Amino acid sequence: MTPRIQRLAGRLEEIQVDALLVTDETNVAYLSGFTGDSSFLLVEPSRASLLTDGRYETQVKSECPDLQAAIRQPSQSIADFVTANIADLKLRRVGIEADQLTVAALGQFAQRLPHVEWLETVGEVARLRVIKDAAEIEIIRQAVQIAERAFLSLRPKLTPLLTEREIAFELEATMRALGAEGVSFPPIVAAQPSGALPHYRPRAVPIGDSPTLLIDWGAHYRGYASDLTRTLHRESASGSFRRAYQAVLESQLAAIDAIAPGVEARGVDAAARRSLASAGLGEAFKHGLGHGLGLQVHESPRLSAISEETLQPGMIVTVEPGVYFEDEFGIRLEDDVLVTETGCELLSRLPKGLDENRLMG
Repeated sequence: MTPRIQRLAGRLEEIQVDALLVTDETNVAYLSGFTGDSSFLLVEPSRASLLTDGRYETQVKSECPDLQAAIRQPSQSIADFVTANIADLKLRRVGIEADQLTVAALGQFAQRLPHVEWLETVGEVARLRVIKDAAEIEIIRQAVQIAERAFLSLRPKLTPLLTEREIAFELEATMRALGAEGVSFPPIVAAQPSGALPHYRPRAVPIGDSPTLLIDWGAHYRGYASDLTRTLHRESASGSFRRAYQAVLESQLAAIDAIAPGVEARGVDAAARRSLASAGLGEAFKHGLGHGLGLQVHESPRLSAISEETLQPGMIVTVEPGVYFEDEFGIRLEDDVLVTETGCELLSRLPKGLDENRLMG
């Protein structure tokens, strides 16, 4: 078994199951190194089996040659295949990923194996994924660098004739040319006043002489995500925009300064909110401060007012305070931060001062 599978296997006695059926594709990839789909991982205390199909027989041998694999035949349904393997092993208490497996799938399993006790588990693999090892940190560091290089390449090309959608496509094409597999999520490119919509989708409209332009983007590199945001402006940007920008920047710096091992995630969120509230903009901050980064662009831990998590070395989080004024403008600044043994390390280094983020086109 891989070290990651061994760590999960060590949890089985505590959660009182004979085995855990891992059905989330991202969790399967994290534990085994297998990158195909429609495959499950059955983890027992001393062994693990990858339950897959004939499309991936060769791929399994290449990606995880030391992992036992069971190959589903075309004549078998997934439910028949999975339950047959569980029956062969004479398992009695099987844990499922209750936040991932559908009710319909569980019903099919239970119908075929009524004597098996199916026990709900939540977040067992997520708790392993939240702490990144040295290899993961290096990959995410490179994903950040690719995103940054793409943004620096884009800035001189920004002209009034470019549409929001063309800018998003240019970012993606550049990140791919720099080695990324693609984007972590569809880029947000929002010319004023669309920046006031936090999850805006870029349209086929020229940015024109818009005073502000919010860009939220990230690279997907070797399976891992980065996530950055910058808000650019022209000289025509209003005084209220400039004052709000400085307040968002100070809020982000206060939050980053609060990040350290042992600190409650909600405390980091609170540091950002206190800073914005002191500038009279507390009500304009309408979302959580940030989230974990890894194989997915949004994962644990969450930096929010309701988070119950405590920061630990090896966690990587985004810090992205923002303020939004309907029909006027939005401002968000986002960087990726590694929690270290003594504090934190800023993985993203793009300039973020007001004067450093003028529109160049």
